[in-house]
Amino acid sequence: MTTRITLWRELFAEHPRTLLENGSFTVTAFRYASGVEGLKVQNRRGYLVILPWLGQMIWDAQFDGRDLTMRNMFRQPKPATEVVATYGCFAFHSGLLANGCPSPEDAHPLHGEMACAAMDEAWLELDGDSLRVTGRYEYVMGFGHHYQAQPAVVMRSASALFDIQMAVTNLASVAMPLQYMCHMNYAYVPEATFSQNIPDEALKLRESVPAHVKPTEQWLAFNQRILQGEASLATLNEPGCYDPEIVFFADRLDRYTDRPEFRMIAPNGTTFVTRFASSELNYVTRWILYNGDQQVAAFALPATCRPEGFLAAQRNGALLQVEPLQTRAFSVTTGIA
Repeated sequence: MTTRITLWRELFAEHPRTLLENGSFTVTAFRYASGVEGLKVQNRRGYLVILPWLGQMIWDAQFDGRDLTMRNMFRQPKPATEVVATYGCFAFHSGLLANGCPSPEDAHPLHGEMACAAMDEAWLELDGDSLRVTGRYEYVMGFGHHYQAQPAVVMRSASALFDIQMAVTNLASVAMPLQYMCHMNYAYVPEATFSQNIPDEALKLRESVPAHVKPTEQWLAFNQRILQGEASLATLNEPGCYDPEIVFFADRLDRYTDRPEFRMIAPNGTTFVTRFASSELNYVTRWILYNGDQQVAAFALPATCRPEGFLAAQRNGALLQVEPLQTRAFSVTTGIA
C-alpha cells in the first residue's frame, strides 16, 4: 500500500523540521537563507537534498561518505529561472520544449524551461522499502504549448542507487516538440577510469566550439591529440587539459544495447554507475571540466538528442513529437553500485 504525504511550502522554515522518520528513511524539510526550500531524504547509505519547488532538482547527493556533486561556486541554491544562475546542483531536468546550449539562432534559455520550473505541487509516496519524491508542473502559454511534467526521485532503504524519472504529458490539442536530458553533474575524481557497454569508438569528440567555450592553445592541442588517437579520456589523469570543457557524444545507442550502462571507477574501487533504456534515451553526452572554480566528471548524461539546442535537433531528426494527450516517460538509475 502506498502512503502519500503532501508537501506545503509552509512546512519549510529556517529551522529543519522532520516530516517522516522510520527504520528506513528520515525526511527533513528546511529553507536555505536564499529562500529556496530543501528536502533532505536520508536512508542507511546516505542522502539526497531535493528542491521540491525548484524544478525538483537534486542539489546535493552523498552516499557511503562520498560527495557525488561537482565542485562549484554556489554555497546554496539561488532563486532562478535559468539553471546557469544556480549551477551548483547534482542533477536537474534539462528540457522540455528545448534542450542544451542554444545556438545564436535559437530562442530558448540554456537547458530549457524545466530546470528551474516553479512546481505547482510536491508530495512524498512511501511504499514498502522505497520512497518517492515527486510533484507536478503545468506549463501553459497562450497561443503556445501546454503540458504537464511529473519529475520524481526514488530512493530505497539500503541502496546507494536511486532513480531519476520524468513523465511528460501533452495537454494541448496539437503535437508538441520534446527534448529531454537527465543532467547529472558528478564530482571529478582524480585518476578515475571510465567504462561502458557500448564500443569506445561510439563516443565521438565534439569538434564544434559553442559560444561559451573560449579555446586555449593547450586545449586545442589536446583535442587534436584525441582526434589523432594520441590521447584519450579513458582515465582522468590530465586535468590541465580539461579547461575549457571536453565533451563526447554517443548517438543512437539502440544500435549497441537495449540497456546502456556507464561507469566511473575511482582508484579505491568505488564505482559510480548510470544505466537507462535506449528505447527512452537514445543519446548520451560525456562532459569533463576542471578548473579552479568548477570540477565535474559527468560521465553519462542520457538524453533524447545531443545538447546542441532546438534547431540542431530539428535538423538532425532527433526532435521528438508528443501527440495530444500522449505521455512520454524516462527513467535513469544512478549512484554508487
